[in-house]
Amino acid sequence: MRRRTGLAMAGVAAMAWGEWLNWRWSRTLVGNSGGAAGTVVVLGFRNPEATANFINRWRVRAGIRSIAADSAQGTRVIFSGGATGGGASEAQLMADYAKSVLEFDGTVLLEDQSATTWENITNVIPLLEDADHIKIASQSAHALKARAYLRRQRPDLATRLVRADDYRPGEWLVVKPLLAVYGLWALRGLKADERKISP
Repeated sequence: MRRRTGLAMAGVAAMAWGEWLNWRWSRTLVGNSGGAAGTVVVLGFRNPEATANFINRWRVRAGIRSIAADSAQGTRVIFSGGATGGGASEAQLMADYAKSVLEFDGTVLLEDQSATTWENITNVIPLLEDADHIKIASQSAHALKARAYLRRQRPDLATRLVRADDYRPGEWLVVKPLLAVYGLWALRGLKADERKISP
């Protein structure tokens, strides 16, 4: 009985830690830039299948709801990700899902050459030049990594970063501890430019 109670407490503590860390990452390296021209960048995940996989479908939904949370008119979405294998690009699969399943009829741009997060940012930069504010939608640690990369590559554009609606309390609750552990590993190589990235 005592062991079960201890395990339950440890599980609750792990979920609380994962929730807190993902919440914190979602609010790091963002500001409150305004303006009418908004852009949401949705980062792709490895997708060898012929349709968007579970993670890419979630990222698309997070990107679309980031527009709904935006009071500005004319927000556009950039889907970013190259092909895995010989099939369609991640960007195309995500755009197809947004249009056919979520019935999104807004402005969509595709960046379909990237194979890494660094390349995602490098390749979307030309599409961000006229954006008044920029949101990057992905899991919290991945989005933070992308924001840090934008800050390195184009500090002027990074000043336009605002928070996407890709973190919600309780969402992915059971796996957030795993996402937190993976996030710590994924962010380990970033120099703390970025002092704020370290928990």
